[in-house]
Amino acid sequence: MTHQLLHLPKSVTVVEVGPRDGLQNEAEFVPTDQKIALIERLAETGLKRIEITSFVHPKAIPQLQDSEEVVKRIQGKPEVVYSTLVPNEKGLERALTAGVKEIGLFVSASETHNQKNVRMSIADSLKGFRNIAEKALASTVRMRGYIVTAFGCPYEGKIAPEKVEFIIDEYQALGIHEIALGDTTGMANPLMVSRLMERLRPRFTQAAPALHFHDTRGLALANILAALQQDIHIFDGAIGGLGGCPYAPGASGNVATEDLINMLEEMGIETGVDLRKLIECARYAGEIIKRDLSGHISRAGRVCWDGPETP
Repeated sequence: MTHQLLHLPKSVTVVEVGPRDGLQNEAEFVPTDQKIALIERLAETGLKRIEITSFVHPKAIPQLQDSEEVVKRIQGKPEVVYSTLVPNEKGLERALTAGVKEIGLFVSASETHNQKNVRMSIADSLKGFRNIAEKALASTVRMRGYIVTAFGCPYEGKIAPEKVEFIIDEYQALGIHEIALGDTTGMANPLMVSRLMERLRPRFTQAAPALHFHDTRGLALANILAALQQDIHIFDGAIGGLGGCPYAPGASGNVATEDLINMLEEMGIETGVDLRKLIECARYAGEIIKRDLSGHISRAGRVCWDGPETP
C-alpha cells in the first residue's frame, strides 16, 4: 500500500562514486593499495556499479595520478561494473588501454562553472565529446554523461531548465546510455526536484535518467524521495558522504551511500546491498582519510526492531 500511495519503485540501482568523486577532493594522497582495498570491499557489499577513478591529468587532480594502476590492479568481480571519468580524448585513450568498460563524461549546465571547471564553454565541451563518443561506441564502451550544476550554480544561481534540456538532447544524440543530473552544491529542494523531473522525465527517450545529490544543506535524502516519486531509480552515493567540488565554493560531500541504502531498504525498496558490509566500508574510508565522515548510519547503526544494535 505504501508503494502505491507514494508511487515508489520496487527496486533501485545505487552507483557508488566515493573512490572517484569522493577521494578526488582529499588533499592528502591516499595510497594506491588503500584505494584498491576500498574498491574491493565495496564490491563485496552487493553494489553492482562503482566509479573508481578519473583519467584526468595528474597535475589537475594529483589524488588520481594512479588511475591506470588502480584499474589494472583491482580484483574485479564479473557482476560489477567499474567505471572511470574521462575529461578528453587523451583520457579516453588511457581508459581504453587500461581496459575500462564504462566511462563518464561531464559538462556543466552553467557557463561560468564550466569555464572554471574545464576552461571551456559548454558548446566546446559538447563538441569535444563527439570523437570520444564515437570511439567509445566503436569499442563497445558504455557511456554515462553528467550534467553538473543542473539544479543551481554557486556563480550564476538558478539554472534555466532549457539549459538542462539542451544538454540532455545533445547527450542522447551522441549515443550516451545514461544521464546523471548533478546537484553539485546541494542547492535543490524536494519541490524543485519534483517539478524539474516531472518536466524532464519525458525527454529521456534514449538514455536512462540518474541523479547525483550532494548533502550540502542536508536535503539529499529528501530530494531522493521526491525523485523516486517521479519514477527515477538510479542514484549516486559516496561511501561515508565523501566528496565535494574544488570549483564549487561551499560544496560538501555526496549523500552517504550507507544512509541512502538504509532509507531505501527501510522503505521496502530493494537495492541488493548488504548494509552491514557497507557500514564497515564507511568506517574503513574514515580510517584511510584519517577523519570522521558525515554518514549517519555508520555511527548510529541500522534500525533494529528487535532491540538496540551496537554500531
